[in-house]
Amino acid sequence: MDALDVLKAKYLDEIAAAADEASLEEIRLAALGKKGEISLKMRELGQMTPEERQTTGAALNRLKDEIDAALRARKTALADAALDARLATEWLDVTLPGRPRPRGTIHPVSQVMEEVTAIFADMGFAVAEGPQVESDWYNFDALNIAPEHPARQEHDTFFMHRDAEDPRPPHVLRTHTSPVQIRAMQKQGAPIRVIAPGRVYRMDMDQTHAPMFHQVEGLAIGKDISMANLKWVLEEFCRAFFEVENVELRFRASHFPFTEPSAEVDIRCSWEGGQLKIGEGDSWMEILGSGMVHPKVLESAGVDPTEWQGFAFGMGIDRLAMLKYGIPDLRAFFESDLRWLRHYGFAALDMPTVFGGLSR
Repeated sequence: MDALDVLKAKYLDEIAAAADEASLEEIRLAALGKKGEISLKMRELGQMTPEERQTTGAALNRLKDEIDAALRARKTALADAALDARLATEWLDVTLPGRPRPRGTIHPVSQVMEEVTAIFADMGFAVAEGPQVESDWYNFDALNIAPEHPARQEHDTFFMHRDAEDPRPPHVLRTHTSPVQIRAMQKQGAPIRVIAPGRVYRMDMDQTHAPMFHQVEGLAIGKDISMANLKWVLEEFCRAFFEVENVELRFRASHFPFTEPSAEVDIRCSWEGGQLKIGEGDSWMEILGSGMVHPKVLESAGVDPTEWQGFAFGMGIDRLAMLKYGIPDLRAFFESDLRWLRHYGFAALDMPTVFGGLSR
């Protein structure tokens, strides 16, 4: 083996053993750089005879090309190996099922509003809405609430600020959705069957009360409507809402300025083992207030009380949600805790229907 073959074998072995591109660069400089072994041998051609120059020059050029090709090939191989190693660490099986995206849920208050609406819609009640900032007349006077009534005091009601010389009547954040009944009767007259769900505001805050909460009130005006009709409507509602077959209600005489006679309604239940069961047991739980619409309320709404009569009722939506879904603290409804919402929330596309089931 002559000197060029020894040189070739040397550098090909070093190239094959190179572990990274930095080592390859050192080998290239040692062989092909300006002071590399092959470059120095190229300079010796000037001292040779023309015949030797021709033979040796051709051999050196071939050696130079082989070394260069080997360097390029090894560099490509190292790059491919690095890419394979990177892909191995970043490997992803695209056949695996996708990760579920975070999904929003329906707030229990919104869910119960939809359930209540579905039940009363099945009984022929339309939904009526009204402003949350009401005039003193709609919120109190039209509902036969006397000027000296405690509800009209500032420690119970949120009054809107106004200048002392402002001639307009005072306005409040509505304390109930009853003003919607007045507006609905003024607009539609009688007969009428509506429910009025929405936000209401009162100066109260504890485990079972909040300064802003939700109510639904119902109104039915006709020629021959009586307390018997009211009892049937409320029984059917409780049977559908609590999803039980047996419901027993107890009406207790009470007083509300806007109804006469008035009654608070209790439902038979059991608290055995700390769990609420509707329709069984020996306990009673108050769930709503009701009565026959007061003639003065009908007059305020432009309905003749000598020709028309009807019933009204009202209940707290937040309280209904607490009872049905076992939520212990009303304040948690408004704390925006995502963990609470995920636990008590409802699937957005599961719309409650009477025939398909309210809560799924």
